[in-house]
Amino acid sequence: MAENERDKIRHLLVVRDTEGQRTIPLLEATYSLGRDTRNAIVLRSRSVSRQHAILLRVTVPNTDKYGFRIIDGDFKGKRSTNGIFINGTKQFSHNLQHGDTVAFGNPQAQAKYYAISNLSEEAFGASCSSGDLSGFLLEQGNPANPFDTLIIHDTGIEGSGDAVLTRLASFPELIPNPIIEMDSEGNVTYLNPAAGRKFPRLREMGKEHPILAELLNAVANQKDKSFVREVEVKGEIFEQAVHYLPESDLIRTFIIREITEQKKAEAELRQRDRLLQGVAEAANYLLAEMNYEIAIEKALATFGAAANSDRIYLFQNHPHHLTGDMAMSLQFEWTKTGIPSCQHHWQNLSYQTAGLERWYNHLSIGQPISGLLQEFPTTEKQLLSRDKIQSILFVPLRLDDDFWGYLGLADCTSQRHWSTHEKSSLLTMAAIISGARQRQQVEEKIRYQALHDLLTGLPNRLQFNDLLTKAIDQALVNQEQNGLAVMFLDLDRFKIINDTLGHTLGDELLQNVAQRIRHSVKLGDVIARWGGDEFTLLLPQISNSEEVIQASTRILAALENPFYLHGHELYISASLGIAMLNEQSPNAETLIQHADAALYYAKDEGRNNYQFYRKSLSTKTPELLSLDKSLRHALERDEFLLYYQPRVNIITEEITGMEALLRWYHPEMGIVAPSVFIPLAEASGLIIPIGEWVLKQACVQNKVWQNAGFPPMTVAVNLSPKQFRQPKLVETVAGILEATDLDPQYLELEITETTAIQDIEFTTSVLKDLEAMGVLISIDDFGTGHSSLHRLQVLPLHNLKIDKSFVSELTTDDKVAHIIKAIVDLGRSLGLRLIAEGVEKPEELNFLRSIHCDDVQGYLFYKPLSVQQATELMASKINGKISDL
Repeated sequence: MAENERDKIRHLLVVRDTEGQRTIPLLEATYSLGRDTRNAIVLRSRSVSRQHAILLRVTVPNTDKYGFRIIDGDFKGKRSTNGIFINGTKQFSHNLQHGDTVAFGNPQAQAKYYAISNLSEEAFGASCSSGDLSGFLLEQGNPANPFDTLIIHDTGIEGSGDAVLTRLASFPELIPNPIIEMDSEGNVTYLNPAAGRKFPRLREMGKEHPILAELLNAVANQKDKSFVREVEVKGEIFEQAVHYLPESDLIRTFIIREITEQKKAEAELRQRDRLLQGVAEAANYLLAEMNYEIAIEKALATFGAAANSDRIYLFQNHPHHLTGDMAMSLQFEWTKTGIPSCQHHWQNLSYQTAGLERWYNHLSIGQPISGLLQEFPTTEKQLLSRDKIQSILFVPLRLDDDFWGYLGLADCTSQRHWSTHEKSSLLTMAAIISGARQRQQVEEKIRYQALHDLLTGLPNRLQFNDLLTKAIDQALVNQEQNGLAVMFLDLDRFKIINDTLGHTLGDELLQNVAQRIRHSVKLGDVIARWGGDEFTLLLPQISNSEEVIQASTRILAALENPFYLHGHELYISASLGIAMLNEQSPNAETLIQHADAALYYAKDEGRNNYQFYRKSLSTKTPELLSLDKSLRHALERDEFLLYYQPRVNIITEEITGMEALLRWYHPEMGIVAPSVFIPLAEASGLIIPIGEWVLKQACVQNKVWQNAGFPPMTVAVNLSPKQFRQPKLVETVAGILEATDLDPQYLELEITETTAIQDIEFTTSVLKDLEAMGVLISIDDFGTGHSSLHRLQVLPLHNLKIDKSFVSELTTDDKVAHIIKAIVDLGRSLGLRLIAEGVEKPEELNFLRSIHCDDVQGYLFYKPLSVQQATELMASKINGKISDL
């Protein structure tokens, strides 16, 4: 029999009435006894009152034990008809002792009370069921604890009436909540039965028990005599009311309720919110940061901290470097402060050799790996123990249908059971990282395609220009040691081969030519395909022109040998133009131009040779003619695109509109500057269909933005002189607005000052028609012509744009500042909105703000943006306002 069972006292009441004898275990705090069937203990005898007596549980002072008091009458204080007799003596109330006999009016209804110890639970239950007490008395030997002294004494009870009975019925002994009383020395002075049962060692431990720990200090530090605090006992959390009674020098506490589950729920909610916030912040890094590795490191650090884990891993699968077996390496790792890195342990680790095939098999089919260290097989346990890992949670990383790695959390300080929120959040992180990985691959592919020629794999002209610019910067740092040369190479007679044998063979020939040229130059030299059968070469870190001559000779010699392709023996040569970095060719643009000019000179000299650029060479090349030819097909080939430069309010710095800017992306030359192709288009008349395309695209895009929910704004479109003077301009504008369903107030047409005053009557007529339509009119580049605001005041204008040439001289020429102020003053007097272009410096902005200019454009705020960039910018502005709310 367990020791606690021997010490436990069983309270029994053996009732005998007209229906026989039954044994009742006294387990509750209070019982009513009487003839009425609603009583807790029903006495079957006509001499017994409806409610004859009350049985109350009371605690023995300074112990955790209790006994029972019997009181004559009901809870309202009404006495029974025939009274109660204890051991033959009539009494109003009595603290029952082991063996006491109680008679309820006459011998027909009697009860005997027993307090029994040294009895097993099994024997106790069996005896209660049978009603046989002989086994009790034989087994216990002596009655336990006669309860000589109880808290409630008989003195003063007799005749006290309802008040006493009510007090007894509501006494703390009966309350199911634990009540504890402690003096200022930390001694426990009282426990009610509920406290004794809930905290069995409370009296023994005293103020060291968690329920009373730090209670004296808490009372001393509280201004109020009553307060509530939370305490934890063996994983259970309770809400404890404390009341200090200074007059009695006592501290009385009351356990209001257990709040363990509530606290767990609150902790889970906090954990869930923390994890959701961590996932959101990590996702933002992965979406906003262009550098994939930096984004991953930031995302893992954010999520690892949110999950309160010691480590977070990202493993990537790959073939083993030696055996070719499936292996994995730890690519990224974040650890909590004080936790050492273990990245060197997990590099080029074969699943099979390392005994981690189970991991691969589970993760590859989407099943996580999770658990405590002791739950893992021996081999896995050894690997984890090496890094002091107590528990892990791994989930797979998938890209399309491929298992490319896995993401994991690890705890090194405790045996952690991972929650549902942690598992679902880690799965979400894995999906976001896989998405970022896929985006990275797509971006790498796009970047490669954007910077390389897809046929030969060589850098294209865009990457060549970038590499050339960087090489020039390096060369200028140490001009005495580093020289630099640029070569233009054009294949001779390639067109004949391409036209006669077909483009497929021609493409294969270009690939072979690229390979031979690559093998002819030194490591560190750059070869790029410029377009068609043209190649450019960059020779950095050269000491003199002799080295360039040697390189040119090697290249020409490499091409002398025949090419054998598909049964054909092909001979080809090349012409080379060379420009050296010097005063004549000081930057990338002039180096390329001069090398191109030298190339044409080499062709004029009979081909299959090289020529250096010299000042006497004519820089006029056929390129301008081919550009004009390409321009005629640019519109049908969809080579034009629009960029948008935001216009900003000078006070609020909010975006008030966009200006549409035309760009031409030539398939071979890349971006062609508007200053180059616009004059060609103007001269050839192509500017009219091109201008109409620009106008329609700008209106379509403005409507797309409005339909997407962005605040409506104006988009400004420049009209060239020839476009403005075409007879059907007004009809064309009206037709585009109708076709795109754009409100005319959101279209702004810009004409230059020179265009406006060339024929003032014609200009006035056209602008009035446009104004009547609801379109806004602006004068662009004001100040560069020969007009004045007074000459323009007859025109129906809305905006006036100050030319950037004035703004750029604003801080260096006081006269310019006065001119701009005069323009602003006169413009405002005519009711025009003033817009300054080309604002790039804070001091320019401050001056314009001081003279009350309305809007500005320029690199200080925004450069021209692609459609995607402009859309993202407006979206960020809206999101920023929402977050401010």
